[in-house]
Amino acid sequence: MDNRPVGTRQARDLLRVAFGPSAVALVIIAAVVLVQLVVANSDMTGAFGAIASMWLGVHAVPVSISGAELGVMPLLPLLAMVWGTARTTAAATRAGTSWFVIRWIVASALGGPLLIAAIALAVIHDASSVLTTLQTPSASRAFGCVLAVHAAGAAIGVGTRVGRRLRATPRVPSWLPDAVRAASAGVLALCGLSGVIAAGSMVVHWGAMDTLFGITDSAFGELSLTLLSVLYAPNVIIGTAAVAVGSSAHVGLATFSAFTVLGGDIPALPVLAAVPRPPLGPIWVALLIAAAVAGVALGQQCARRAVPLPEAAGKLIVAAALAAAEMALLGLAGGGRLGNFGDVGVDQTTFGPAVFVWFAGIGALTVVMSGGIGRRRTPRPVPAAAPATPPADDTAPIPATPDAPVEEPEIVAEIVDDHSIFGTTHDEDEELAYEPPFEEPRYEPAFEEPPASASVRSPARDVFDLDDDPEAHYFTDDDVASDDPRRSAD
Repeated sequence: MDNRPVGTRQARDLLRVAFGPSAVALVIIAAVVLVQLVVANSDMTGAFGAIASMWLGVHAVPVSISGAELGVMPLLPLLAMVWGTARTTAAATRAGTSWFVIRWIVASALGGPLLIAAIALAVIHDASSVLTTLQTPSASRAFGCVLAVHAAGAAIGVGTRVGRRLRATPRVPSWLPDAVRAASAGVLALCGLSGVIAAGSMVVHWGAMDTLFGITDSAFGELSLTLLSVLYAPNVIIGTAAVAVGSSAHVGLATFSAFTVLGGDIPALPVLAAVPRPPLGPIWVALLIAAAVAGVALGQQCARRAVPLPEAAGKLIVAAALAAAEMALLGLAGGGRLGNFGDVGVDQTTFGPAVFVWFAGIGALTVVMSGGIGRRRTPRPVPAAAPATPPADDTAPIPATPDAPVEEPEIVAEIVDDHSIFGTTHDEDEELAYEPPFEEPRYEPAFEEPPASASVRSPARDVFDLDDDPEAHYFTDDDVASDDPRRSAD
C-alpha cells in the first residue's frame, strides 16, 4: 500500500508518464552510440548530435546525412516506444480516476516527449555547425511524428483502463469494444502469419543471406548487421502482409506482389534475403491462405456475442475499418526514402482497401457460420396483477326479493347396486341395460310468499327443515332392491 500523499504520488506518476519511456530510449541510444564510437576509434565530436538524431529516428523522423535522406526507419523501436507509453499511462490511470486527472495524464504523455523533441532539434542544429554532413530535420515533421507516436501509446494505455466506463456511456455503442478487440486480433493474426512466411522464405534463401553477411570481415560488423536485421524485421513483415492481401511492396525499382515479381537492386541487409525471386511459383497460395485465416480470426472475435443483424454488420465493418487503418499506418511508418535506392514501402493506394475487403468479406462469412447474428429481443408487456377478490361464502345470507325466485340447490342421490355389494354376478348386457331416469326429490317450501318481516332467506334451511324427523331422510337396502323408481315419499 502506498502511504505517500495523493499530490506527491500523482506528481511522480505524471513525471514518469512524461519522461519515462523517452529517458529509457535516450539511455539505450547513448550506449549504442558510445560503443560505436569506441569501436571505430573516433573522438566524441558530434556524439550528442548522433544521439538526438537517433532519438528522433525512433519516432520515424527522417534523418539526412551528407544530402542522403534516410526515411525508412526500423519499426521495432517505434513499436517499443508505443508500448512503453501505453504501459506508463495505464499504470498511472487507476480504477476510479476522474476525467480531469486522465486529461492531465494524456497531456503529460504528450508534453514530455514534445519537450525532448524540441531539445533534440536544438542539439542537432548546434551539432550541424560542427558536422557539416548532419542536417537538421524539418521541425513540423519532427513534432508531428513524435506527437503521433505518443498519442497512439496514450490512447491504448488509457483505453485499457476506461474501456468499461466508456461502454456504460449511452452515446457509445455497446459493441464498440468488441470491434476494437476483433480488429486487434485480425492485425495480430495477419502480422503473425506474415512473419512465419517471411521466416520460411529466409530459410529457403539461406545462401543469399549468407552472402549478405559476407560483406563485412569483422565480428562486430556481423553483429551490427544482425542487430539491424532484427530492428527492420517488422518492416519486412508489413511488406509480406501487403503481398498476402493482394497489394504490393517495393524496394526502389524492385516490386513484389502475389502474382508478379520485378527484380532490382536491394540494400545489402541480411533480412532482405526473404524477398521472393522470380518466378514466384506456388507461394502465392500460402499468402492468400494467410490473409483468409486473418479474416477468420477477426470474424470469430466479432461472433463472440450474438447480436441482431444491424449491430453485427456495424461491428464487423468498424472492426475491418480499424484493422485496415492500423495496417495502413504501419505501412506508412515503415516506409520512406532510402538514399539512392529510392522509395521503400508498400503501395498505400491498395494496401488499406485490400485489408478491408479481406477482413470484411471473410469476416462476414465467419460471423454467419459461427452464429454471430441473433434475434432482436422485444420486451413483452407484463399484465397488471388483478385485484385479489375474497372467496365466495356459501353460507352468506342471500337477500330475498318477491320478484326474483331463489334457485334452490339440487340434491343428487347415489344409488348403490346391491348385487355388487353381496357378490351377485350377472351378465354385462344386464349392466348396460337402460334404466329409467331417476327423478330427484324436490322439497317445496312451506310457504308461497315470504313474510313481510323476513329480510333474508337461507337456502339450506328451505331445503332441509331441522324440525322434521331425521329418520324420514334415511333409506335402507330393501328400499332400493327393486328396479322401480324411487317414490318421492322415500
